[in-house]
Amino acid sequence: MTREDLDHNEYNAYHRNYIELLQPDLNLTGALETGLVKSLSFYSAIPKQKWNYAYASGKWTILEILQHVMDTERIFGYRALCIGRRDQTPLPGFEQDDYVLPSNANARDLTDMLEEYESIRKATLSLFKSLSDEALLTKGMASGSGLSARAAGFIICGHDQHHANVIQERYL
Repeated sequence: MTREDLDHNEYNAYHRNYIELLQPDLNLTGALETGLVKSLSFYSAIPKQKWNYAYASGKWTILEILQHVMDTERIFGYRALCIGRRDQTPLPGFEQDDYVLPSNANARDLTDMLEEYESIRKATLSLFKSLSDEALLTKGMASGSGLSARAAGFIICGHDQHHANVIQERYL
């Protein structure tokens, strides 16, 4: 099953831009693995003096963006787990800005954050590898919309790419 096989009914239209950032012929495991390598390389190459930089007042720093990417991956991984296990409990949304300040990302060590990112992605990969094709196609409710387990995985990958693009365009 590739990104191209996703049906628009498997996710909220809000996430369409993230999903469309991914190559159509990539399968989910390939997208997660490729994303890990690309993201580690990308973030590792950013000069240290840029990590606490925000391009405008009120915008997140690069460290805060990385923390947001990790938090979002954990949340969408949890959503995929619940949906893939056929838990029919509607899953709540989350307010991303409420997560940033208490994360204390700007005081964190770059090396620790990259190790955490890698650990999260490897755990995400393990989760999606453990889900059967049937589980991946299972749909549940998250943030008031339908979501399949596999769409949650592709959203993780596209969301990561989206923020790398924003950093490249506005921060570097």
